[in-house]
Amino acid sequence: MRIAVPAVLIPVAVALLYTFIPGVATQPWNTTRIFGLILATAGYVLVCVARNQLGSAFSVRPQAKELVTCGLYSRIRNPMYVFLDVMLSGLILVFGLPRLFVIVAALIVLQSIQAEREAKVLEQKFGQTYLGYRRRTWF
Repeated sequence: MRIAVPAVLIPVAVALLYTFIPGVATQPWNTTRIFGLILATAGYVLVCVARNQLGSAFSVRPQAKELVTCGLYSRIRNPMYVFLDVMLSGLILVFGLPRLFVIVAALIVLQSIQAEREAKVLEQKFGQTYLGYRRRTWF
């Protein structure tokens, strides 16, 4: 599995935030924080897996290089968005900053808009193949 440099920077950034956000490192590890750590870790791993499975089809702007329908993409059309939200939600629980869920909610709206843009590009290029894939998958 190929890991991109930005994927390695995420744990470093999280560790720095954990260390330097006042009061976070001194909070007791309760059930909520442990659950958050599990969510954040699982989300991070699955974002990396999804990115790896996307391979050369990955792009920041909507492009239709190829239609990836295997692995996580066989069930979820946008697993990177889904698992990024899972990871961020877990981090919010770890950091004990529930007010930041507003940001996750806004991010979900923006991701939905982006997913629709991507869907239009994919439908234009792959037609019925994409529409069939879309019917078989979630988000």
